[in-house]
Amino acid sequence: MTDRSIIPPGMEGYVDDWKMSPALFSGDFLFLTGMTGAGPGGTVDPDPEAQIKLAFARVNSVLEHAGLSFADVVEMTSYHVGIRDHIAAFRQIRDQYVTDPYPAWTAIEVAGFVTPGTICELRIIAKRGTT
Repeated sequence: MTDRSIIPPGMEGYVDDWKMSPALFSGDFLFLTGMTGAGPGGTVDPDPEAQIKLAFARVNSVLEHAGLSFADVVEMTSYHVGIRDHIAAFRQIRDQYVTDPYPAWTAIEVAGFVTPGTICELRIIAKRGTT
């Protein structure tokens, strides 16, 4: 991969299996592939909070590997199956990562994801030099 691609240890499957980067720099912007709470081998914890925590932890790992943090996030889109069932937990977990000035955020309900049982996916755009 080029120096534009961000591939933290343990995320090589994105490239090997799916032919995509976990994240890719375009100029000063970092575009992350959608991160879910699916664990190793596609395992999915039935607990929504566990999935959401893992999704945010995976985003954090990619950001750190790129030399960035959640303070550099400028836009977040979250996709949800059954949004009303877990949006309160989502917001509480999100508050552990994002701080003022808060990134733009859009939450969208969807019918499902590739990995059965997944309830949430995060799409993130970050920018170098914001902090």
